[in-house]
Amino acid sequence: MTVLLVAVGAALGAPLRYLVDRAVQARHDTVFPWGTFIVNAAGSGLLGFLAAALPSGHGLTALAGTGFCGALTTYSTFGYETLRLAEEGARMFALLNAAASIAAGLGAAYCGLALAAALTS
Repeated sequence: MTVLLVAVGAALGAPLRYLVDRAVQARHDTVFPWGTFIVNAAGSGLLGFLAAALPSGHGLTALAGTGFCGALTTYSTFGYETLRLAEEGARMFALLNAAASIAAGLGAAYCGLALAAALTS
C-alpha cells in the first residue's frame, strides 16, 4: 500500500514541477534556473513541515513527503543546470545557483519545521 501512495504522490509532483518550472522560466529573461530553484525551495519547505507535523510511518508522509515532494524537487536537474552554467561560461551564475539553492533549501526546510512546531504546540 505504501508503494502505491508514493506512486500517486509522484504522479502529482512530477507534472507540477514541470509546469511550475516552465511558468517561472517564461517570466525571466536570464540564464539562472529560477524554475528549478523555486520548486526545490518550495518542496524543501513542505517536506520540513510534513516531517515535523506527521508521525513517522504515516500514510500521508509516503504520499506527500516521499512521493509528492520527492518528485517535485529535483537534485539531478539542479546539478545539471549548475554544470551547464559553468560550462557555458556563466560561472558566477553557477556558483550563485549552488550556494543559493543549498541555502534556500535548508532555510525553507527549517521554516517548515518551525511552522509545524508552532502550529502543533
